[in-house]
Amino acid sequence: MTYERPQFFRVMQYAAAADRDVVDMVSGNPDWEPPAALRDGLREYADADPDDFQYPPSEGLVELREEIGARRNVSPDRVVVTNGTGEANYLAMAAALDRDAGSEVLLTDPVYPYYPGKAALLGGDVTYVPAAEDGDVDQEAFREAASEETGLILVNTPNNPTGAVYSRETMRALADLAEDVDATLVVDEVYDHFDLTGEFESALTLDSDRVVVTTGYSKSMAITGFRVGYAVLPEQFVDGAKTRHMLVNVATSRPPQVAVLRALRETDPAYYADARALLRDRVETFTDALDAAGADYTRPDGAFYVLARFDGFPGTMANAETLIDEAGVAGMPGETFGSARDDWLRFALVTPRVDEAASRLADYFG
Repeated sequence: MTYERPQFFRVMQYAAAADRDVVDMVSGNPDWEPPAALRDGLREYADADPDDFQYPPSEGLVELREEIGARRNVSPDRVVVTNGTGEANYLAMAAALDRDAGSEVLLTDPVYPYYPGKAALLGGDVTYVPAAEDGDVDQEAFREAASEETGLILVNTPNNPTGAVYSRETMRALADLAEDVDATLVVDEVYDHFDLTGEFESALTLDSDRVVVTTGYSKSMAITGFRVGYAVLPEQFVDGAKTRHMLVNVATSRPPQVAVLRALRETDPAYYADARALLRDRVETFTDALDAAGADYTRPDGAFYVLARFDGFPGTMANAETLIDEAGVAGMPGETFGSARDDWLRFALVTPRVDEAASRLADYFG
């Protein structure tokens, strides 16, 4: 699979131009309210002194980095606040490949397509490792694929698009593999608040200098437009990541950092629990409809996506457009995520119209 342009936007634009009402199940934009404290933080910032409207520290507000460090049990000196998790991933991948320990990048198949896109920008050579049938990491397949040219192993848990949540044992095995082949393991944990099993453990608990963890607040606080993420890097990567971040962005915007900091300090855990409960209900509603449609599907253990396969209707871009035109539901073609699930379509459950979309799919395929 080669990454050429943002296929997500192609599908969304096609749906927007359709001559009928369409339920958008393409984008991962949460549809629920952000924490109330976040809005309060923005209002407070609007009345700040002029000095607070100037450049913040490039690596992130000191108070925010300290809050993150305390929550993640790491030194704040290892935290670089970024323009979303996307930039955090880019900085982490660049740090791994800048070591000149090998240009090979091991990615799962299926895969979030921005990872191979970033790998290509950084001069990496991608090798895809098919996931297990349930979406989990196939540890033996990763070990067989690794070589002396492997410089970077990148995984995402909870996973987009499969919904798999990788166990601590799996992450330990991948960290050990990185050690064995002199590579770096980058773990994107942006969906960590959407673990529906209660068993997710951050890769930071491995306490390995081979591991970089990236995440952010776009999903957990329902603020994809704020672009506040961060990377927790081993000490040897921090200076290089700060330099690249400064050269590309100068700094991450101050107002959303201030708002996120206040939300971190004042938001009750019930906020996140309520979001998970909402998603569990939507999973039940949607998969019931897929049963009625006679589809195969993945039931997510985390994140908020469902992969579905309909008989005689492979997950091509053409079929995604057909589904928009004839059923009024927009999903992502499986071929966007690699070859391992190219017969499938991916649906995002972050819409209040899940019931309606489920009914439309059941009618169309049933």
